[in-house]
Amino acid sequence: MNINGIGLLLVGSGVLGVVVWLLHKLGRALATIAEVLAAAAVVFIALWSAVKLVVWLGKQVFAHWRTSLGVIAVVVWWQWLGWLSLAVTVGSVAVVLVVWRLLDVVSFDRCCGRFLRAWWLRWFTYARKLPGWLHACGLSISDGTVPVEVTVNLVGRRRKAVSRTSGGAAVQVPKVLGVKSGPSWDEVRVRLVPGQKPEDFDDAARALAVARKVTRCQVRELEPNVVSLDFQRRDLLEAPVDCTELAAVDGVDLRRVFAGRTEYGKDWRLPLTGPGAHMLVAGATGAGKNSVMWSPLVSAASAIRAGTVRVSGIDPKGMELAYGRGIFARYGVAGKEAIEVLDDLLDGLESRKREFAGITREVPISTENPLEVLEFDEIGALTKYTDRKTREAIVERVAILTTQGRALGYTVRGYVQEPTKDTVPVRELFPRRVCLRVTSKTHVGMVLGDGAYERGAWANRIDESAAGVGYVWGEGIREPLRVRAGWVPDETVKALETYVTNGGAHVVDLVTRRGPEGVAA
Repeated sequence: MNINGIGLLLVGSGVLGVVVWLLHKLGRALATIAEVLAAAAVVFIALWSAVKLVVWLGKQVFAHWRTSLGVIAVVVWWQWLGWLSLAVTVGSVAVVLVVWRLLDVVSFDRCCGRFLRAWWLRWFTYARKLPGWLHACGLSISDGTVPVEVTVNLVGRRRKAVSRTSGGAAVQVPKVLGVKSGPSWDEVRVRLVPGQKPEDFDDAARALAVARKVTRCQVRELEPNVVSLDFQRRDLLEAPVDCTELAAVDGVDLRRVFAGRTEYGKDWRLPLTGPGAHMLVAGATGAGKNSVMWSPLVSAASAIRAGTVRVSGIDPKGMELAYGRGIFARYGVAGKEAIEVLDDLLDGLESRKREFAGITREVPISTENPLEVLEFDEIGALTKYTDRKTREAIVERVAILTTQGRALGYTVRGYVQEPTKDTVPVRELFPRRVCLRVTSKTHVGMVLGDGAYERGAWANRIDESAAGVGYVWGEGIREPLRVRAGWVPDETVKALETYVTNGGAHVVDLVTRRGPEGVAA
């Protein structure tokens, strides 16, 4: 190798060394920069995660402030006073609560039991299990369904949009907002996710009841995007309900007459006058229609005795109302007698029109102008199963009473076994309806209206032994309400007959006292 080659080799080696040195320095500089950036990224992610955690904790504390305050109180107590004093205090409180519940379960449940039960059910039942139930019942929204272009014809290059769902697709489930727990019902408020509507939950009510392992689930719309899922844990209407005792009805508000109990354990009250007083009761034989008839009359006994309420009866069977015949100022059995009763009521209606026209918009109830209540038992027997002339005459007169009678102090209460339109052509003129046990699912909609069965009015599933149990849906009632009418034995009917025919009694003045309208839930 000559001198020129050796020199060139030395120069190349020097240049390569410089390049390697520069790359080494650059690499160290880049490594330092990468370490700084990585450290900054770790710090940023840690801070961001901490901020998100603080925000999340703040939201949880705000949303569940009672539980949060309880946990904070326990932790502070433990740290300051020790676990022994905490255990002794918690044990003492538990013993007091247990003794309280054993001595007086009603006051215990009203004051604290329902709150403790609602807290427990929210966190250990509904928060954990309800999302799974909703998803299984088809009440969730999946984010994994996206349109994907795929070739379906290679020759013509035609493409078609199809949907594919990835295995890891996110699923949105309605969120539990709160839980209320009563003696027999749990009310779970949930917020709907975009793409859902309250009617979707109506269709799944039966499936939700099965998932919760209860007999009933009722869906109530609280807001456009919030519904309440009401689960019935036990049946408060299983035992018969007693009617009001005659000795306890010295005063009566005719807009809120006791009729029985509701599924929420409260009094079921019906108006005998005012909005919603006209009522149609449908039920199969033995369903308890007579309980719905007699129980309000027993509750209004003092008003009947005082003369501010006058009761008329039409009884095609000639059996049920005849047992208390003395209660009724007018009474008819056959078609001709029924027409006579209706004509007499219409004569009084026309007389009140002439007397109060231009003076008042609603006739005040008094002994001079009593509330006229017509009890029309087995109305279908005379509105369908009779000759055409009698049928048309009765339908015409009932229609006049139901459309004009409210303001003039006339109330019609009808009872029928077959609630079809052919049987009761004027059924739409009764603003309040009660559906007792019926033989067909379609009868529920005929009585209570479209959607009643889907909302939980399962009258066709009422047991034959549950006489008087039914569902109410009418003026002022958003959802079907399950009720049980008070049972009125034969001796009470006779006692009522004797009571109302033996003098006067105090009656609430409807002019000065106006109770709330509708059924008390």
